[in-house]
Amino acid sequence: MKNILIVAALALLTACTQTPDWDYDKSANFSNFKTFAWVENASLTKDTNNYQINGLMEKRVRTAVNKELSQTLGMSLVDAANADVLVNYHASVDKELEIDTFNVGYRHNWGYWGTGFERDTTAREYEVGTLIIDIVDRESNQLVWRGAKEGRLKKNQSPEQREASINKTVSEILSNFPPQKQQ
Repeated sequence: MKNILIVAALALLTACTQTPDWDYDKSANFSNFKTFAWVENASLTKDTNNYQINGLMEKRVRTAVNKELSQTLGMSLVDAANADVLVNYHASVDKELEIDTFNVGYRHNWGYWGTGFERDTTAREYEVGTLIIDIVDRESNQLVWRGAKEGRLKKNQSPEQREASINKTVSEILSNFPPQKQQ
């Protein structure tokens, strides 16, 4: 029984770890992209009523993207009129339902028909956040790269924990920008 619980816990942890998803224009020449700017009025979402999405989180996302593009990829943040690419981003929060059913024991109905397992079912609602980062060729105004990641949101985090989570998510999303050649 202990081994079953360990396997179930590992499966749950694995299910919560999402890898980023990328798409890009194969005809774009990513080596020409040296400078970036933000799309005018770029924002996380139009749904500002969600507790998880607010001005503080927006600032964290912008800071993380600026750092990743500048320090890690060597791009320069410039005025939009002079940028090679424009950055836009979106975020959403959706509610998910997790249902678990466990066999909790064996039952034999003395004097009645039937034997079998007793089952216990639990349901939990949780929030899943998705962050999408778009890279647009400023000259053609065409989307050339998109990266996204979703994951289960944690409640009651400190500002430092939220910042670390955003930094990690943005780094993972941008880990394939510019796109790596497939072999």
